[in-house]
Amino acid sequence: MLEIKDLHKRFGDTLALDGVSLSAAPGEVVGFVGANGAGKTTTMRIAMGVLAADSGQIVYDGAPLGVEQRRRFGYMPSERGLYPKMKTGEQVAYFGELHGMSKTEARRSAGELLEQLNLTDRAGDFVQDLSLGNQQRVQLAVSLVHDPEVLILDEPFSGLDPIAVDVMGAALRDRAAAGAPVIFSSHQLDLIERLCDSVSIIGNGKIIAAGGVEELKAKEVKQLRVSVETDEDLTGRLPGTVTRDGDDYLVEDSPDDQEVLRIAAAAGRITRFAYDQPTIAEIFREAVTR
Repeated sequence: MLEIKDLHKRFGDTLALDGVSLSAAPGEVVGFVGANGAGKTTTMRIAMGVLAADSGQIVYDGAPLGVEQRRRFGYMPSERGLYPKMKTGEQVAYFGELHGMSKTEARRSAGELLEQLNLTDRAGDFVQDLSLGNQQRVQLAVSLVHDPEVLILDEPFSGLDPIAVDVMGAALRDRAAAGAPVIFSSHQLDLIERLCDSVSIIGNGKIIAAGGVEELKAKEVKQLRVSVETDEDLTGRLPGTVTRDGDDYLVEDSPDDQEVLRIAAAAGRITRFAYDQPTIAEIFREAVTR
C-alpha cells in the first residue's frame, strides 16, 4: 500500500498543496485528475523524493518511504528524461543497470518490454529519430525495466495515438494484475474511466473528490431514465421533476422510484428503466466548479 498523507507545499506566496491525501493498494490503478496547476505533478515529485514537502508524509507498507524503497519504484515524469543520442534498446537496458540489474537481466527485460510496447523493430534506432509517441513508449519502458513494485506516472498517455494508448494501457493493467499499485495522471478522462479502479480529483491543491470509479458514478446519479411504449404523455403523472429526452422520460428528485415504475408499467410496455450514470468527465467538471 502506498499512502500519500496530508501533503502541504508552498512555493513563495503560492500554496501548491493544501492537505493532499490519496492512496493506492496492491493491484489498484488510481487516476489522478486535475486542471493544469492543480498540484498533480508536485504531489508525484514529492512522492518520488524529487521535491520535499513542507509537511505531510509518504508511507509505503506502513512505514515512512525512504530512498531504498523508492529505488524499487517506477517513475515516469511529464518531461522526457531520455538520452536522445542513445539507441533505444541500449537505453532501456542501461536504465535497468542503473537500478542494479546485471547486464544480462537488463537486456532480457529491455527486450521483453520493447516487444510488449511494439518497439522491437526500433531497438537499434536513436531515440532522437523516433516519433514523439514512440519516445513516450520508450519512457514507459525505462520506468518498467526493473520490474518496479510501485508505478507513479505523470501524463504517460500524452501525445499518443489510439493504438499506442491501448498498448500502454495494457502494460499498466498487466503491472497492476501482478500486484503493483499504480498511480497515473491524465487529462484524458475517458482513459481514466476505462483503465482505473479509483480516481482522485485535485483542485487548487486540495482533493475535492475521491473514490472508486463506479462508486463515484453511482454517488453522482441524478436522474432516472424511463422508456415506455405508450401514446399517453406521462410527464404530468410521474412523481418528481420530469423532462423529455426524445421518447424517454427523465425523472429527477422523485420521492419513490417504485411509484414511477408502477405508473409507467400501467401505461405500457417498459423498454428501459435505469438511473443514468455520469461519466468521469462530467463528475470532474462538476467537482472543479463547485
